[in-house]
Amino acid sequence: MPQRYQPPGETDAQRHPLLRVRGRSVAWLPPLLLLLAVVAVDRATGGEFRTVSWIVLVPAISAALCGVWGTAVLAALSIVAYVAVDTSWPHQYRTGIPDFILVAAGGALSVLACVVRVRGERRMLHMQDVAATTRRAVLRPLPPGYGGLDHAGVYLAADSDARIGGDFYDIQPGTGGTRVLLGDVQGKGLGAVDAAAALLGTFREAGHREADLAAVADRLEQRMVRHREHTAALGRDDDDRFATAVLLGFPDDDPGTVKVVNFGHEPPLVVGPRGVRQLPPGDGLPLGLGKLTKRGLPPVKRARLAPGETLLLFTDGVTEARDRGGNFYPLAEEVARALAADPRTAEPERLVALVRDGTLRHCAGHLGDDTTIFAVRRRAAPDDAGAVRHPEN
Repeated sequence: MPQRYQPPGETDAQRHPLLRVRGRSVAWLPPLLLLLAVVAVDRATGGEFRTVSWIVLVPAISAALCGVWGTAVLAALSIVAYVAVDTSWPHQYRTGIPDFILVAAGGALSVLACVVRVRGERRMLHMQDVAATTRRAVLRPLPPGYGGLDHAGVYLAADSDARIGGDFYDIQPGTGGTRVLLGDVQGKGLGAVDAAAALLGTFREAGHREADLAAVADRLEQRMVRHREHTAALGRDDDDRFATAVLLGFPDDDPGTVKVVNFGHEPPLVVGPRGVRQLPPGDGLPLGLGKLTKRGLPPVKRARLAPGETLLLFTDGVTEARDRGGNFYPLAEEVARALAADPRTAEPERLVALVRDGTLRHCAGHLGDDTTIFAVRRRAAPDDAGAVRHPEN
């Protein structure tokens, strides 16, 4: 998940989480121990074998681990330690002015290098904050039970530095029921995020106002076409962009039914007491490409849902995750095995965590594409809550 930007005073925690004890930075400890070790070795080896000039390594290591002030203090300590140790020997054994210049110049250069490094890190953290803020603007927080649905979701960026891509999902209560949208805009970067934001804006408005799910689907198709026309008029090179998506409708008047419109996306999985099955696959083209077929928009299909069944939606970052042997992640099989071992796997939060961990484990953390996992199910009514918690009964 996108990480919170930390202000400059907190950058040590971001850079070196292991060099902390009870929340306090101890990044200064390794260079200080090196300084003491160099002094001890120099005193123990005799006048004909001097190691005091090795002190120049102390500020160099500090520049990689510490902040600017910490590096400056350790550079000053190195100069003081050099003078103290060198002058304690008889004149014929002293390393003298040349090595003093080496230690002093090394300390000054180390402080300068630390300044450059810290500025670069702050700039990087700021860009990460901008990317995370952009993602939060697209993927708005969803309150628990929103639209009468239990839900859980996670977004994993293939580019851990950018943390930005074209995957999107949302829930929108509306006339006649609650709608759910998950999709993946072709491409990456700000252009993909721009298209995702346009589609989500339309979904939030149409999903609230339109009583017919087919009308919501039509509005999404029109919005993608208009977005492409707009980018073409601006002279951008992403005027051929499209998006695969799954649009779901949970009717208020039929709690056991879900409506599905699939725009060339992976069909969701139904996970529940009866096992794992797939919703009807979509035969429609992605959003923005509807004019390429005479059939028009993909049809609205219906599927039955039993109490306690969860819909698992995901982008192709899950199904196309590969291990070292080039094998794809066996999503349905993994979920079925986990569900057989523990029926509570069907709970949205547990299901999303299972798929997230399984995907990352399968590809050893090297995602080939942005990955979104989203699970939703109707909230259990008070009179059948026990049946949901204990499907075997």
